[in-house]
Amino acid sequence: MSQHLPPQAGNLRTEVLKVVGNDFGKFRENDGLEKVGEWEVSQSQSAKALQEAANYLRTKDIPVAFPTETVYGLGADATRSPAVKGIYSAKGRPSDNPLIIHVADLDMLRTILRPATEKDVAPNGSHDQIPDIYKPLIERFWPGPLTILMPNPSPSQLAPQVTAGLQTYGVRMPASPLARSLIKLVGSPLAAPSANASTKPSPTTAAHVLEDLDGRIELILDGGPCPVGVESTVVDGLCDPPVVLRPGGVSIDELRECPGWEKVEKAYKDHSEAGKAAPRAPGMKYKHYSPKAQVILYEATCPALHKGVDQQDLELKDNTSNIVGVIRTRCWQPGGGLLCGDFTVQERLVAPVESINQVDVELEVRDADLLKSPDGAPVGKILDVSIGKDSRSIAHGLFSALRELDRRDADVIFVEGTLDDEDIGAAVMNRLRKAASRIRS
Repeated sequence: MSQHLPPQAGNLRTEVLKVVGNDFGKFRENDGLEKVGEWEVSQSQSAKALQEAANYLRTKDIPVAFPTETVYGLGADATRSPAVKGIYSAKGRPSDNPLIIHVADLDMLRTILRPATEKDVAPNGSHDQIPDIYKPLIERFWPGPLTILMPNPSPSQLAPQVTAGLQTYGVRMPASPLARSLIKLVGSPLAAPSANASTKPSPTTAAHVLEDLDGRIELILDGGPCPVGVESTVVDGLCDPPVVLRPGGVSIDELRECPGWEKVEKAYKDHSEAGKAAPRAPGMKYKHYSPKAQVILYEATCPALHKGVDQQDLELKDNTSNIVGVIRTRCWQPGGGLLCGDFTVQERLVAPVESINQVDVELEVRDADLLKSPDGAPVGKILDVSIGKDSRSIAHGLFSALRELDRRDADVIFVEGTLDDEDIGAAVMNRLRKAASRIRS
């Protein structure tokens, strides 16, 4: 593999390393908050396969892609500036967009909560640096898809590029045992945004990562598809009342069930906030999750939603090369109500695979001739994907469907929105609104 060189598009050899098995480690037995206090890496072959990647992350400045329960992350040692800069370079990410760090256990979190001048000093047990407001959340949702904002001590152990100049940083403990063991073996928290090129849909499989970052990084750990499919929820409990900065895998209703979080408020917008001050959390300022194709989103509240795609939204080229994508959820018929011929199943987006998460992606692409009139000649084709009717299925399949229709050169993608309730549906619609070129409501 290459030496300490900044990744340049196309000049690195990217290796995909399949990681099999599910025996990566366990938490040392304990109660309450301390049930996630210390992660112990197993001596299994599954865990040993991660050692090469951990050594690489300790010594190189090029990030490594790895699976979590949400999406694939692009990880680098969060304490080393050259390594963190490698993330921004590989993704083409704006430098004022902060990064979330990932820890293996509470021991690691408590270490980075101390100033750099005290990092080698054992805690005396008299004062826990974890703010009390977060303890109910940690006890209920960690490890899992929840990121909490923490105060950054001075001097900080984290590379300054992680926080993008902010006085806080986001941290979470991933549910994936593979991810936790990798972090533990590195011995430092990993800064890890989604492992996609900036503004592209987030990757939920190793193939998605390779599609975006082939030649930009050297190592992708393939642990199978991600079970959640959207990124973590980001919350700030350092203000009163506490707020949700980004919707994700934990709903606002679930948060409100926790002591101290009964009055949590929404503090995010469903569009990019470019031109504003530095974002408090990833995903707030810039347009994210966007495919190359034009995306037209039909909100669940659109009065004519049940009728499908409005023909006036269909702008056809004067030839037969039109490619129209349709992503369906609860109501639309195949093709979104557009005039078309009979559908045939082309292929699955991702074939069922044996993975550490035991998650299969069951989406199919179906195609049919696109017609301008019932008895007219074809003017192109429709690519139709149903991503399910419940919010979890929709979240799991959304990014895969957007990527696949983009890969098939769709000119436009019509998306049937889901209910914007305050479970994971809020996260799905937040991502879709950021991806959309036009919104029908």
